[in-house]
Amino acid sequence: MSQEVKNAIQSGKTVLGIELGSTRIKAVLIGKDNETIASGSHDWENSYIDNMWTYSVEEIWKGIQDSYQKMARSVKQQYGISLKKIGAIGFSAMMHGYMVFGRDGELLVPFRTWRNNITEEASTALTELFNYNIPQRWSIAHLYQAILNQEDHLSDIHFQTTLAGYVHWKLTGQKVLGIGEASGVFPIDLEAKNYNQEMIQQFNSLIESRNLPWKLEELLPRVLVAGENAGVLTDEGAKLLDISGELEAGIPLCPPEGDAGTGMVATNSIAKRTGNVSAGTSAFAMVVLEKELSRVHPEIDLVTTPTGNLVAMAHSNNCSSDLNAWVSLFEEFSSVMGNKLDKNQLYGALFNQALQGDADGGGLLSYGYLSGEHMTHFEEGRPLFARSSDSNFNLANFMRVQLFTAFGAMKIGMDILLKEEGVKLDEILGHGGLFKTEGVGQSVLAAALNVPVSVMETAGEGGAWGIALLGSYMLNKEDNQSLEEFLNDKVFAGQVVKTLSPNPKDVKGFEQFMERYKKGLTIERAAVENL
Repeated sequence: MSQEVKNAIQSGKTVLGIELGSTRIKAVLIGKDNETIASGSHDWENSYIDNMWTYSVEEIWKGIQDSYQKMARSVKQQYGISLKKIGAIGFSAMMHGYMVFGRDGELLVPFRTWRNNITEEASTALTELFNYNIPQRWSIAHLYQAILNQEDHLSDIHFQTTLAGYVHWKLTGQKVLGIGEASGVFPIDLEAKNYNQEMIQQFNSLIESRNLPWKLEELLPRVLVAGENAGVLTDEGAKLLDISGELEAGIPLCPPEGDAGTGMVATNSIAKRTGNVSAGTSAFAMVVLEKELSRVHPEIDLVTTPTGNLVAMAHSNNCSSDLNAWVSLFEEFSSVMGNKLDKNQLYGALFNQALQGDADGGGLLSYGYLSGEHMTHFEEGRPLFARSSDSNFNLANFMRVQLFTAFGAMKIGMDILLKEEGVKLDEILGHGGLFKTEGVGQSVLAAALNVPVSVMETAGEGGAWGIALLGSYMLNKEDNQSLEEFLNDKVFAGQVVKTLSPNPKDVKGFEQFMERYKKGLTIERAAVENL
């Protein structure tokens, strides 16, 4: 088998996927069978500078180069050969945000990430104008807010894109986005598989009096769907990606996609009546719809699959960050006690303890709001834990409530879809760090949504593997083979899936917790105003 893999590497029959997540950049190289050959990752964190969550351009390239080098080194160590040819490459990243560039290709203002809840005025105005929900994170909301703020750089803009689109452009020279990623920039016309032209004209009319030297359509990247060729790696791009200089130029790239789309692909949940929940720094649920929603819901984003089907997205800015901070505190305690525990062992023990708690978490309350939370209308966050004098305060309930609250804000959005809109779901696929401890995150999510939750063995591979699969689809698809068919036949046919059905007692307990969670938002508001 290793000789077969070695031949695939030497002959360039592999595909590379790189995803820039909130806390980690990961590179995954897959073979002809779409299984991982080698991977490498780079940890990074956003910075809060001048009231703005951001990453610097230097950090972006350092992280990409480091994750690529680690993956290439793994190839060399395992197979004794240098990585020079690759069949296809794909880039993915956290969606939305604001990256605008001048005539010379330089970034005009620091990258504003999805995490910035600073565009409420623009978001509200555009939602009303289009009669279509425009969340604060979306790129068009950031652009319009900059216009409302009369920022100095606006006249100099020649190009606006996302993080994935930026990386792709620098490596290929092509200003394009995959349709799933583009759907978080500006609303999509599902028939035309392009930006909604009527809304573009509405936007141009809205800003006409500002006398800006551009029209919106001149700034936006071209929209592509899964399977289309999105350009090739240039000589300059090859040197930028692989600083050792060994990687050859000319490699085709698939359309750059957002982490939402790659999560759908990595969990094989792009068919109607399926969905997936990604649980990491943020938590978001993606549900592929059978039909349009009955009305505009500010809590629900409408985006698309990488093939252009309508998806409802319930996104919360906060999920595991505060939970991770508590685990780090327990790790520090174990070290002080002279018995420093392995982090994975600690997560496993604490998560499993949560299953022993009272169904509703013993009357405890927690908010992991490290940043603002649009789902519950907070521009800033304050992580907090609260209990009443008669709560059942023990470790099991404490950990249970930390897991409950990780999905709390997202559940508010999912309740709109499942209870108000009557959306039907056969199952939800879970992926991301919260599902690594077997059965725990899965059972909590099943209780939150009252829907069977499945986790695949590959759930830990995540979006980097997902974008690699999109590269593989572009490279290896048969004539007229849909992405859904390709995933079912070539990728997930033998996949081991573990499914947990919701326990009625746990479902009831989660609902009780949510009543407490909604009532307690006034405590969170007081914390934001006074801490």
